[in-house]
Amino acid sequence: MNGSDRPAPPEDWRPTRRRLRGTFLAAAAPVIACLAALCGLTAWAAAGAAGTPPRIEIGAARVFLPYADKENTAAFFQISNRGGADDELVSVTSPAVDRAMLSRHDSTGTGADTMAMTGPVTVPAGGTVAMSPFGLDVMVRVRARWQVGEGVPFVLHFRRSGPVEVVAFVVRPGS
Repeated sequence: MNGSDRPAPPEDWRPTRRRLRGTFLAAAAPVIACLAALCGLTAWAAAGAAGTPPRIEIGAARVFLPYADKENTAAFFQISNRGGADDELVSVTSPAVDRAMLSRHDSTGTGADTMAMTGPVTVPAGGTVAMSPFGLDVMVRVRARWQVGEGVPFVLHFRRSGPVEVVAFVVRPGS
């Protein structure tokens, strides 16, 4: 087969302005959309709106000295999130206690308080959760007698940040 045996191309094979314009527009639309998305994401990240992962810091860790031969007491932590995304405290454990549970005390307004176990606690981005005897705390069942000033190890488990180890110091209630 030589070059003259090939079939002739159709008469309309030559590019016209109309075909070139249509091809260009078909190719340009996804390119322009990708560039617009890339510019938008770049501006969003540069403005800090893209956020950073949660960065959990624990401070003011204390646990009340059980009184009157009681087995239950409460632990309190100040949890700060210096990151750009929310996180959740899902549980608290300790090798020094039999049981640790997140709980919340609420005032009924009639001079009595109620206490209930609670689920995960949100630690907002850039915010702080301060536990206290009048709100959120960690109810613990102690194994042995503690002394004021003694350190008790705890592990706070977060959904995104993972576990954070901290030592809470034993204090007298009201201090």
